Amino acid sequence: MPVSPAAVSRITLANAVANGAIVVTGGAVRLTGSGLGCPTWPRCTDESFVATPELAGHGAIEFGNRLLTFVLAAVAVATVVAVFRSTRRDLRALAVLAFLGIPAQALLGGVTVLTGLNPWTVAAHFLVSSALVAVTTVLWLRSREAGVGHPLVRRPFALLVTGIAVATAAVLVLGTVVTGSGPHSGDPGAGRTGFDPELVSQLHADSVFLLLGLTVALLVALHATDTPGRMRRAARDLLLVQLAQGVVGYVQYFTDLPVALVLVHMLGAVLVTAFTARLVWSVRGPSSELPLDSATVPVPATR
Repeated sequence: MPVSPAAVSRITLANAVANGAIVVTGGAVRLTGSGLGCPTWPRCTDESFVATPELAGHGAIEFGNRLLTFVLAAVAVATVVAVFRSTRRDLRALAVLAFLGIPAQALLGGVTVLTGLNPWTVAAHFLVSSALVAVTTVLWLRSREAGVGHPLVRRPFALLVTGIAVATAAVLVLGTVVTGSGPHSGDPGAGRTGFDPELVSQLHADSVFLLLGLTVALLVALHATDTPGRMRRAARDLLLVQLAQGVVGYVQYFTDLPVALVLVHMLGAVLVTAFTARLVWSVRGPSSELPLDSATVPVPATR
């Protein structure tokens, strides 16, 4: 029996939520200094696959996060099975890509442990998770419609959305450099990038200002023209999330990076990624929409 569209939508939503949640739990591992709670990989210790009493709380936290990978893998497998048993052939590539990201992340996580939490491998670990959040978000959104249709806006709008996506990626990359240069290394013995934390924090803030400027420009342009409501809503919601994330970022910086706020900031990074993916998704309408032609070109609003 084929899987219903409603079931596919529910499973793909669970997949997106799970990919976002494991970013936050991974952040909790680092912020509690438990990054090397299990000092080796794939075993937790040289003799045991599970955390031992000698590893105490740090071992339990790190091993618990490793177990969540199996939950994530199960959800990814369920997503692939559901998509392939449905009529939505257009979702298969995204479902497979999301699934392949899980073993890739597991291997990268192993490298991160074996290199003693090298800040660059830690950064790569986070960035791959962010990419998976984007992929699974688009997968879920597409599953809620009959299929992918034609672009709803002209090329300049699509290019501006692409610019926002690229700027978001730059913000995330620079954010990992800030983290790799700051105090929360995941373990007292872990290395740092060697960059000046104040300098890289300023570069990160500059990239955030650029991202905000691009998003405001898009939102103004969308409201000045007759564009679809889905795209205006996506741009509006993304701007709100960006502003909230910026406030948290500034507060945590001027309060010496308290653990709780850093964790909220990581959750904000997940939300910014997901809402940016939603904006990219909104450029194209469902397959039931007519192609964009001269009759549907956004035109300036007149009074």
